[in-house]
Amino acid sequence: MDFNAIAARLREFPEEQLCLSENEAMSRHTSFRIGGKSRLYLEIQTPAALSKVLKLFSEESVPFRVLGLGSNVLFDDEGFDGAVLRLAGAFKAIRREGNSLFAGAGASLRALCETARDEGLSGLEFAFGIPGSVGGAVYMNAGAYGGEIRDAAVTAFHTDYKGNPASFSGKDLAFGYRKSVYSGKELIITGAKFDMTPGDRDEIALRMDEILGRRRSKQPLDFPSAGSVFKRPEGYYAGALIEDAGLKGVSVGGAQVSEKHAGFIINRGGATSADVRALIQKIQKTVLDRSGVLLEPEIRRMP
Repeated sequence: MDFNAIAARLREFPEEQLCLSENEAMSRHTSFRIGGKSRLYLEIQTPAALSKVLKLFSEESVPFRVLGLGSNVLFDDEGFDGAVLRLAGAFKAIRREGNSLFAGAGASLRALCETARDEGLSGLEFAFGIPGSVGGAVYMNAGAYGGEIRDAAVTAFHTDYKGNPASFSGKDLAFGYRKSVYSGKELIITGAKFDMTPGDRDEIALRMDEILGRRRSKQPLDFPSAGSVFKRPEGYYAGALIEDAGLKGVSVGGAQVSEKHAGFIINRGGATSADVRALIQKIQKTVLDRSGVLLEPEIRRMP
């Protein structure tokens, strides 16, 4: 594939529609601080630009991946001979619509929660402090402290890989544990609407602060990581199983099972994706041998 020709066509877009870089290190754009270079890296600023890019990629058979804020992914050290897309600009907009909030997929979940607080709207307190984008949170039905995105999300908007927009609402969103209708589909989430409940701003802020304090006290936020590594097995907690297996502090290369919370793998410095994959496999085997439970990774591997 002639990526030089593709890049030349992309550079015809005005900067207010699209920002392009070539051979961009994905370690700069993931919370793990791990990942090789992507041949093309695009920050798309408008829905019209997204549609045009997708049509171009469809015509030229350009392989691509969509990256949110890079908080729940492990990008390969070998990089990606294709394009990585990130939704920015207009896709980061958040606005109130009655007692609902609309948020673009590129907005951070933190910004959405802060807007809800400032507007005196309750229903997303549980999500405060969850890293990542709105699009990523909807895609995987992110949750914590007894709440999940499906508790508030009522409509999600998307485009297919040819640039055609559409949406899902209600039961059609098919939310489940760390999954949604979008899981594994060739659809790009562009935004979502959340139904909220009017509440007292101070009470909402207090609840959010409490949740953030719990996160800081229990999670290894001082090191790069991708959040919780494994899904919660039915009837168990992944972190407890890993700790009971004596794996706290165990390392492979620069990747280490956190000594603060065994459900996290941290980058102690210089960790590679191969280190993380090997450590995940070690954890899975050890826990399976000890408890008979096979842990399923929550982290998405890219590309």
